[in-house]
Amino acid sequence: MTPAPTGTLGGHTAGQLRRLCAVTGLDPADTGTYEEVLTRVLGTAAGRPLDLPPPSRTFLSDDHTPVEFSLSFTAGADPALRVLLEPGCGAGSLDRGGRAGLAVVREMGRRWDFSTERLDALEDLFLPPRPHGPFALWIALELRPGGVPKVKVYLNPAASGPARAAHTVREALNRLGHERAFQALPPADGYPFLALDLGDWEAPRVKVYLKHLDLSAAEAGDLAATAPGPAAAGFADFFHTVVGTTPGGDPRLDRRPGLTCHAFTETDSGRPTGFTLHIPVRDYVRHDGEALGRAVTALTGQGIDPGPLLGALPAVTRRPLRDGVGLIAYLALVHQQGTAPRVTAYVSSEAYAVRPPAGAPLAEPVH
Repeated sequence: MTPAPTGTLGGHTAGQLRRLCAVTGLDPADTGTYEEVLTRVLGTAAGRPLDLPPPSRTFLSDDHTPVEFSLSFTAGADPALRVLLEPGCGAGSLDRGGRAGLAVVREMGRRWDFSTERLDALEDLFLPPRPHGPFALWIALELRPGGVPKVKVYLNPAASGPARAAHTVREALNRLGHERAFQALPPADGYPFLALDLGDWEAPRVKVYLKHLDLSAAEAGDLAATAPGPAAAGFADFFHTVVGTTPGGDPRLDRRPGLTCHAFTETDSGRPTGFTLHIPVRDYVRHDGEALGRAVTALTGQGIDPGPLLGALPAVTRRPLRDGVGLIAYLALVHQQGTAPRVTAYVSSEAYAVRPPAGAPLAEPVH
């Protein structure tokens, strides 16, 4: 497939991906494969010049770039590079975008020989004829050596209306064999995502994301429903680090809300085997220099080398970190049973705009 030209959405984001692959140690052959996959997933939007507005007002990023990168860090291991994409970003409607995304996932299944049966079983729930909500279908790819990624699909529980989101999540879990899972979820203020692992996963997950308004450090760790659960104190410490507060107080996420993710891999117990706390660090710092400092502290607190993250940000942008906020969008602490804790940093492409630092005027795009 012909690469998207420089100055287009595809050219810009593929260049970022190429440089991030170098930072994380992927070889040139795999890098070329993943650049081609990114361009193919974006479809006609890949060739759209960056001096035009975004192809849609996607919910995926603050500046409506339909691409987000993330690096998942574990002590003693190389970071995993991932990319989140909205394949229907240029389709013109949620309905057409969802159908375009479904077609892309099925094409991936044929290319990499995995079944889409679990996704197909949920099609009527998440891709109705007249969908609601901010998105229809996203695809996340974990970029592994060998040129075959791990694939995840993100779906919108509010597709049939916000009032039916809880019902949609419960029905989806039931259809996937997790009949007791919904009752294991903690109280929440919304259900923004349901995600499925497809293809080559040791233990494929169904992941339910919950929104929590005014979440406090003390409450964060208590939301884990895994058995045995991770230590709540570890999540409280992570919360304080990312938000920039000190233990002993009662800070709350009173701007953009926090998210938790509850991952189900087995059906016998009805309980999740994984728990993640996502904190929108961009709303609790003045600029990305501060966000990077907190990320480094969070990584070193888990015994993780921050070097790859320090190399990743220049791979995405040339702008000084103090000139904007949102390059690091979220920081997350992940506990999955049987694996070491992970820290994930979500990195924005900023293809269309840079969110100004606190108190500054709107910045111009940096390409």
